[in-house]
Amino acid sequence: MATIRCTTAQAIVRYLSNQFTEVDGKRVPLFPGVYGIFGHGNVTCLGEALEAAQDTLPTWRGQNEQSMAFAAVGFAKAMTRRQIMVVTASIGPGTTNLLTAAGVAHASRLPVLMICGDSFARRHPDPVMQQVEHFNDPTQTVNDAFKAVSRYWDRITWPEQILSSLPQAVATMLDPGDCGPAFIGVCQDVQEMAWDYPEAFFAPRLHQMPRPRPDRLLLARAVECLKRAKRPLIISGGGVRYSQAEAELEQFAVTHGIPVVETIAGKGAFSHDNPVHMGPIGILGSTSANALAAEADVVIAVGTRLMDFVTGSWTVFDHKAQFISLNAARFDAHKHFAIPLVCDAREGITELDAALVNWKADDAWMKKGRQAFAKWNELIAQRQERTITEGDPTYAQVIGVVNAAAAPEDYIISAAGGLPGELVKGWRVKNPGTFDCEFGFSCMGYELSAGWGAAMAEQERDVFVMIGDGTYMMMNSDIYSSVLSGHKFILLVCDNGGFAVINRLQNAKGGASFNNLLKDCRVKEPFHVDFVANAQSMGALARKVTSLDELEEAVRWAKGNDRTTVISIATHPFDWTPGDAWWDVGVPEVSARESVNQAYAEHLEGRQKQRVGI
Repeated sequence: MATIRCTTAQAIVRYLSNQFTEVDGKRVPLFPGVYGIFGHGNVTCLGEALEAAQDTLPTWRGQNEQSMAFAAVGFAKAMTRRQIMVVTASIGPGTTNLLTAAGVAHASRLPVLMICGDSFARRHPDPVMQQVEHFNDPTQTVNDAFKAVSRYWDRITWPEQILSSLPQAVATMLDPGDCGPAFIGVCQDVQEMAWDYPEAFFAPRLHQMPRPRPDRLLLARAVECLKRAKRPLIISGGGVRYSQAEAELEQFAVTHGIPVVETIAGKGAFSHDNPVHMGPIGILGSTSANALAAEADVVIAVGTRLMDFVTGSWTVFDHKAQFISLNAARFDAHKHFAIPLVCDAREGITELDAALVNWKADDAWMKKGRQAFAKWNELIAQRQERTITEGDPTYAQVIGVVNAAAAPEDYIISAAGGLPGELVKGWRVKNPGTFDCEFGFSCMGYELSAGWGAAMAEQERDVFVMIGDGTYMMMNSDIYSSVLSGHKFILLVCDNGGFAVINRLQNAKGGASFNNLLKDCRVKEPFHVDFVANAQSMGALARKVTSLDELEEAVRWAKGNDRTTVISIATHPFDWTPGDAWWDVGVPEVSARESVNQAYAEHLEGRQKQRVGI
C-alpha cells in the first residue's frame, strides 16, 4: 500500500484540499477557504500546514474567533450549504469564542467545520496555559462544551484517527437531515506527530448531496389527506432553499391551487409578487398569512422545524388542522402528529405532485388568499410612504428606501433586534435566494460578519447588512476584515438609542422601561456613538444621513463604491409595523406592578388558544 508520511496537521490540510463538489454544474472545492486566528494551540503545526497550502486552501484572518465563525455561517447560507468554510482557533478562550457561532450553525442547520487545538494527549506538561482542569476527569477540556452545539464532535488523540473522523465529519455536514457544525479538537502534541497515511486517503473526491425520497405508504396517506382538504396551505421553510426546490414548489402550488406562506428562514424562496405567495407567517408575519393559517384544514410544512415564531407559539392554526411534513430530518418531520415524509424537499414535492395527478383545491381559496395579501401590501405601502412623521424615520420607511434602491440580485442580511421583524414583513424580495434573516438563534453580531462571509461567495451583487446601534456595538470588527480582504458589503446602522425591540416586549408585558434603551440604563447621560468616525477608522467609507432623501442618495453612493461602506441614520424607537401573532414568553405570576398582573392575566388567555401537540 502506497503511503505518504506527514504530520497529523499536514494530513488534515491535504485531505481538506482534495474534497470537491459541484455548484451550478462546475467542479469546485468543497472547502474553499479557512478563517483562522492563530495561537500556541494551532500556529506551529496547523498554521505551518495551512501556509504551505495557501494557494489551494486560502486562509483569511479575522479579528475575533466568534465573528470568523459567523462569517463561515453566512457564507454557507449564501451558498445554500453547497460549500463549507473551515474555522480554526487555538485553545482555551480562542476556541470557546466559537461557541456562540456554533449555536447559530446548529440551530439553523448550517455546515461549518471547526478545527481547534486541545491539551496534550500524553499529558506530561499538564496543565498547559489556557487549560481548564477538571479534577475528577483529566480527559475533559473546554472543547467538550461544543458537544452541545455540534452535529459531529471528535477529539484526535492519535494520528490515524483522522482516517475515520474527517470523512464522518464531511458526511454529517453534507447530510440534509443531520447538517450542522462539525467540531474536531486536535491535541497539540498529536498535531506534530508524523505517520504513514495511505495515499488513497488523499485522493480527490467529488461529493454529491444525497436526496432521500419519501416512504411510499406514508406518501399515499398524505395524498389521501390532501384530496380531502378544502383549505390546504403550504409553509415554505429554509429547507426549500437548501434543496433548491423553489421551482418545483412553485409548480406544485400553481398546479394544485395551494397558497404558499413563508417562514423566516424560508423567505426568499419566492419573489414577493409571485401569484402563489401570500406573505410571511407567524410572530413576524403578515395578516394575510396568519389569516390563512387560522382557516387551513391541511398544512403542508416543507423544510421547516416549526419554531415558535412560525407557529405563533402554536396559536395561528386551527386545532383540527392536519399537518403533512416534508423534511429531511426525522425529528422535524414527526412534530405535531404530522404525516411524516422524511425526504429531500425537491424529491418529496415532485413525488407528491405526481401522486395527486389532477387534484386541485377550490379556486375560491386561492382567491381569498390573494385578496388578503393585497390588503397586506397596501398596509406595507402606507407604512413605507415618505411622509413627514413625528421624530425620526421609522424602520419601515428606511427599509422601503433601501429596498427600492437595491438591485433584484442584491442580498440582504439581518438577525436580531427590531429589524428582522420589519424586514420579514416589509422587504419585497425581487429575486429568489436574496434574503438572509438568521432567526434560528437570532444572534446579535451575526449580521455584519455574515456580510463579510456572503461577500466571499463571489456572486455579482451587492450585499446589504441592516443592524441597530446595539448590534454594531456588540461586534463590528469585521468591517476591518472586509476592508483588508477586499470583500465589500454595505452596512446600514439604524440608531434608535439602544435595544428598542426588547424595550417594546418589556412594556408589552407590563414592565417598566429598564436597562434597554440607553436613556433607561445606569449611565451619566445617554451618548450616541459616532458610527461614521468608527467605521472610517477601520478603512471603510461612511456617511451619516438625517432624512430619507439623503438615505436614498447615500445608498446610490454606496453601491458605486469599491469597498465596504457604512451608512448611519437615526430611527424611531417606538414605531413598529403591525401583523404579529401571539408569542408565549414568561410573565411574572405575581408582581407589585399592576400592569404586570394585568399582562399575566391576558397572557393566560393567550395560552388557552395554543394547539395541543408534541
